[in-house]
Amino acid sequence: MLGKIKLGISIGDPNGIGIEIILKIFQDRRLFDFFTPLVYGPLELLEKQKKHFQLNTVLSLINKDQSLHESKLNVHNFPMLEAALIFGEASKVAGGVAFKSFQLATDALKKGSIDALVTAPINKETIQSKEFNFPGHTDYLAQELEGNSLMFMVSDALKVALVSDHIAVKQISSFLTKDALREKIHQLENSLQLDFNSSRPKIAVLGLNPHTGDHGLIGEEDDQILRPIIQEFAEKGHLVYGPYAADSFFGTQTHLQFDAILAMYHDQGLIPFKTLTFGEGVNFTAGLSKVRTSPDHGTAFEIAGKGVAEIESFRNAMFLARKIFLNRKQKKSNRVENKSEKFSIDTD
Repeated sequence: MLGKIKLGISIGDPNGIGIEIILKIFQDRRLFDFFTPLVYGPLELLEKQKKHFQLNTVLSLINKDQSLHESKLNVHNFPMLEAALIFGEASKVAGGVAFKSFQLATDALKKGSIDALVTAPINKETIQSKEFNFPGHTDYLAQELEGNSLMFMVSDALKVALVSDHIAVKQISSFLTKDALREKIHQLENSLQLDFNSSRPKIAVLGLNPHTGDHGLIGEEDDQILRPIIQEFAEKGHLVYGPYAADSFFGTQTHLQFDAILAMYHDQGLIPFKTLTFGEGVNFTAGLSKVRTSPDHGTAFEIAGKGVAEIESFRNAMFLARKIFLNRKQKKSNRVENKSEKFSIDTD
């Protein structure tokens, strides 16, 4: 079917809400018009949670040489240690299962066996190992895939990207250099053009310090780094504005005037984003050669196993991954056609 993609799904921490959400979503058979899904996880575990939540999701075990079933939730099975997995419990066994699922899915994404990847939430502490020594999915993907990653939070009403993401607050100032800011603005602009079909995106840059430094009284970074780089982009004709004081930017609805906002650090961007869009937003790893999205929530151990997890953010992550993949595919096709036409004109 035109527009149908092969969607890889990692299960996240099995003691959280990831598997519950995945199984709930694919009870809706209409989704198979848009996706051929392949989830990476122990079949025994998926069947166990399917029974626990009394769901009717149809699973299909996939062998190496077997093609994917078009109207079932395909399962790339792998064995797991014989240990009890308990809803809501942080455990190294669960972290190991989460990493194995993510590792297999990422490898499939690199090879092109799947078109895009949606990752269910992990526990960032229990997943740590010799193979995974990262603060989150994004940094691992940046290592494994071509390009430089940009954490980009997306909803219908709001798009927020981050200059720095999972680093300590005390490190933010040293991380923020002219080169780093210039690169992130370029990445954000390129993603808006490539992934969201915005021909001339308008970008707002938030200040680092309170009141954007008050002319150096509360920090010098805004005057010495942000303003010169923003001016540099403006002089080249880019629609980049700021720096804006972050405390009033969203409250005054100024964000509605822009295609996207670039925040300096994690909480500066994610607090307003999740306040305005929680349960609907999507985390997109922009700047890479492949498409990966995830829901805007965590493992939610406090409600795991209770059957009350909401599916909307994960569904949105799936459809955004599909949209971006198809946008990129169309642009690649257009470039090939344009080159072909030019060659034909030149050789006539």
